[in-house]
Amino acid sequence: MEFFCYHRDRPGSAALREKLVEEHWSYMDRYAAQLIARGPTLDGDTATGSVHIIDLPDPGAARAFAFDEPNYQAGVYRDVMLRRWHNLLGRTMWDFPGGREGGNRYLVLGLGTGQAADLVPPTDRRDELIAYGPLLSDDGATWLGTAALVRAPDLDTARTVLAPDRHSGIEVHEWVFGGRR
Repeated sequence: MEFFCYHRDRPGSAALREKLVEEHWSYMDRYAAQLIARGPTLDGDTATGSVHIIDLPDPGAARAFAFDEPNYQAGVYRDVMLRRWHNLLGRTMWDFPGGREGGNRYLVLGLGTGQAADLVPPTDRRDELIAYGPLLSDDGATWLGTAALVRAPDLDTARTVLAPDRHSGIEVHEWVFGGRR
């Protein structure tokens, strides 16, 4: 089962985040084979959160992954969005044809209302999509939104990867490929 996990940073926690960087990376190293995508969201040079898309056996394992994470345990994060997810591209971020570098990268989150939307990646943007899939309830039966990692020239262009009239809101965050540097 695939899961989308977005830890959002607590304001003023940058120094604590920096202090725990090796613990965070070591924790993530334990999940290297299961990770589909990972990386921080940013506001300029300041981290605002961490995205992890991961394949785990069940919702209990996903909750353990999200809440045992060292930054969460230490109070870096103010909240966690954890949802079942379905990898519609069938690849990891490391398989993205555009590579790790070049261009702006964004996390686009569309929170759903009503009938499911954006269940098929837009074919005209496929070369720019790093990860794409629906956010689902724990049992996988209810569509709750859509999450995408996308390369785009700017925030407004990134936003257009999702249908605006089919979501109660669309958030766009600067994002970069994660992992040891």
